[in-house]
Amino acid sequence: MPTTTAIRILNADDVLGRLRDLRTRQPVRFWAFYSSQLGGIVIDPALMVIPFDDHMVHRGHGVFDTAAIVDGKIYDLEAHLDRFVRSARASKLALPLTREAIRDVIVRTTAASGRRDGSIRYWLSSGPGSLGLAPAAGAEPGFFVMIFAGLTYPAAWYTDGLRVMTTTYPIKPPLYAVTKSTNYLPNVLIQLEAQERGLDNGVFVDAAGHVGESSNMNVAFVTADGILKHPRFDHILSGCTSLRLLELAAALTGRALLTDVRVCDVPVAEARAAREMMLLGSSVKVAPVVEWDGTPVGDGTPGPVARALRELLEQDMRSARDRLLEVPY
Repeated sequence: MPTTTAIRILNADDVLGRLRDLRTRQPVRFWAFYSSQLGGIVIDPALMVIPFDDHMVHRGHGVFDTAAIVDGKIYDLEAHLDRFVRSARASKLALPLTREAIRDVIVRTTAASGRRDGSIRYWLSSGPGSLGLAPAAGAEPGFFVMIFAGLTYPAAWYTDGLRVMTTTYPIKPPLYAVTKSTNYLPNVLIQLEAQERGLDNGVFVDAAGHVGESSNMNVAFVTADGILKHPRFDHILSGCTSLRLLELAAALTGRALLTDVRVCDVPVAEARAAREMMLLGSSVKVAPVVEWDGTPVGDGTPGPVARALRELLEQDMRSARDRLLEVPY
């Protein structure tokens, strides 16, 4: 019977060396990390760690949010912080810092990274101290900020469009769907299911037969009569990008691309008759869907509204002064 290799007891130097070896084998584009547990910022990816007994790690009891860095400025941070605070409250997580201090840490970590384009992801956990179901008595909440390259998607998603399916997994109940928690198992499963079938993503449908959301993106449609319709936010995540796009979309009514913009229930039957379907999100921005459950959406090619919305968003991310926060590098 084969024996296992002897398992060593590692010292601190061994561990640090092996963590660095791991990052050599699996290179990452992580440029700066703030940890309230460490009390500062590190720029060595091997040191960007969280204790295994942190409640966010072993119970998923944590929340997070993401913002974009564009040309040395942080885009729409206040909207993301609003949602972050709401998610923390819904998850019974205490903020270890004031909102102003959280904003300052995010800005300082961004500056320490030296990156003028990328993404910021930040988390709040209830802290370490036990492996129990409830947080450890006296546990101190943890706050973490990561500056990284951001999620990227194939160029073909924009030029050729995506193919999606209605997932077989149930949509999250509203309480969990509207809270941006670290418990993303349903989101992971919907993506894996689509990939296993050679598709790009999936779409949740609720028990009433209304379209919900995608894996980590919102979904919107352009009806045959030119109305941009987006599902109501009471049972899906309130996407900051979607909310901004719904504002920007008003400009397209004056260009004859749209007749109206509405947030409402979107029955599946109505959605399948749409002339355009698109996924919206901070990383994907606006990506056209050209096939849903094996049937073409509209004429089966990316539509003009998706393209125009993406252009509006990209312009907004560089020119909306009231939504841009300068980083003091």
